[in-house]
Amino acid sequence: MKSSVVLKKLLKLIGRYLPLLLVTVVLSAVSVVMQMYVPILFGKMIDCLADLKNIDHALMDRYALRIFCIVVLSSLFTYLMSLVNNKISYNVVEDIRKKAIRKIQVLPVSYLDSHLIGDLLQRVIGDADQLSDGLLLGFNQLFAGVVTIVMTLYFMLSKDLMVTLIVLCLTPLSFLVARFIVKSSYKMFEKQNSARGRQTALINEMIGNEKLVQAFAYEDKASKRFSLINKELAEAAQGATFFSSLTNPSTRAVNNVIYAVVALVSALKIIRGQLSVGDLSVLLSYASQYTKPFNDISSVVTELQNSLACGERIFELLEAEEQIPEKDDELRDVGGNIDIEHVSFSYVKDRKLIEDFSFHADSGMTIAIVGPTGCGKTTFINLLMRFYDVDKGEIKVDDKDIRDISRASLRNNYGMVLQETWLKKASVRENISFGKAGASDEEIIEAAKKAHSYEFIRRLPEGLDTVIDDDSLSQGQKQLLCITRVMLKMPPMLILDEATSSIDTRTELQIQEAFNALMDGRTSFIVAHRLSTIRSADQILVMNEGKIIEQGTHEELMARNGFYTNLYNSQFAPVE
Repeated sequence: MKSSVVLKKLLKLIGRYLPLLLVTVVLSAVSVVMQMYVPILFGKMIDCLADLKNIDHALMDRYALRIFCIVVLSSLFTYLMSLVNNKISYNVVEDIRKKAIRKIQVLPVSYLDSHLIGDLLQRVIGDADQLSDGLLLGFNQLFAGVVTIVMTLYFMLSKDLMVTLIVLCLTPLSFLVARFIVKSSYKMFEKQNSARGRQTALINEMIGNEKLVQAFAYEDKASKRFSLINKELAEAAQGATFFSSLTNPSTRAVNNVIYAVVALVSALKIIRGQLSVGDLSVLLSYASQYTKPFNDISSVVTELQNSLACGERIFELLEAEEQIPEKDDELRDVGGNIDIEHVSFSYVKDRKLIEDFSFHADSGMTIAIVGPTGCGKTTFINLLMRFYDVDKGEIKVDDKDIRDISRASLRNNYGMVLQETWLKKASVRENISFGKAGASDEEIIEAAKKAHSYEFIRRLPEGLDTVIDDDSLSQGQKQLLCITRVMLKMPPMLILDEATSSIDTRTELQIQEAFNALMDGRTSFIVAHRLSTIRSADQILVMNEGKIIEQGTHEELMARNGFYTNLYNSQFAPVE
């Protein structure tokens, strides 16, 4: 994505604040015009000293008072312009972050699975901050610089046409130098921001799994990985800094040439009597002020390249392809009949996973899904919940294709407990009522008792009001809270994916009783590695390499003496 394309997209976002932009342009113009008028007053004061015998002190005092008032007013307008620019910059970045968060909510799970979480965090937080800094610097310097250049030329033209034309002819040199440096620095800033995103992702990964890092003595390897990325970041940052640092001295060299030419030409005109000493002072002051914005703008453009490189990464996120648009139909009075008809799916198109998968579940059935690791059990759950859409075939709930139903409506009718738990930083009450907003304390406590989590909840410092996060509780306690969520919600369909893997055997037996009561009359899918827990299932689906190779009750499958029998015996047969 070219920097010009990113800039156009950025200008569209800034366009929402057009009234504030007009205000900052007016404030900038007024401030610059006042600053431009000061050299004229100084020139007149110098001309008052031309005849030392007849100095008009009263006139000089009036000029001095005017200069003082103008400088104070100009500073006030500059201060107000900065406040307005701050508001524009921070509002634009706030809008970008809001869009980014909303975008993440509607991105398909496949996008999140294929991108590093740390890199996404860097885009939403770090890159947005860098963009904000660039915008703020740009607004503060760019408007004032452009107005200064225009007004300086106007005032110089009112003094001397020839000097003004010389300045205009030499000006393109500054642009040519700045353009060459800017094009080189943008590529470096792209590499720098990409490396910074990967660095943030690695730090997030290592800190989030520090126990595993230490348990497997991975510290040295983690440090080496970090050092490689850090070295890449340092090289890109040094390159970007080198090119960007060339801008200011290069443009200053050109501007010094312009200043020297103005001084030389003006001095020759004084000798010929075409200019006064006061006019020389005015022209030199304007020549200095004319060239100063080029230094400022060149510095801004360099910083802006970094900001645009960050903006490119942000817009890549904002423009990522969203999940397939959903229809507004909702599931009502769900019976729980599920039909899976000739479904095929793969995460990577050239690597087949599930092929021609078909199955029918009557309302109230308990279906267990078993098979070796990587056979497609969790993928099947992802398809049921529409975290991924099937490549071929159909999945129906009560004769409705789930692609014709809103995702929210579909998922609201499922209760899901996974082996991997998640808690947000909030009170126990909020964590339990996550799927049923507005639940009363009586309902929550009743659900907690059924899930056998109430015993440890009541021992917490503030009971249901205790604020917890993902690291506050043991793995088993977190899983009990996740089970409590489902007990509270009482959905018509259940998905239990190793739901009791982190719970002790005694509590597991108690929860299993609660699950049996909960599953009564509800269509339930159970993924289990411990086959003893699914012996009473109405149907057991045995999966291997993405296909159902056997199905039936436990007794039927054992009688066949096939794949399931071998799988079951491998867990329970005595070791010789």
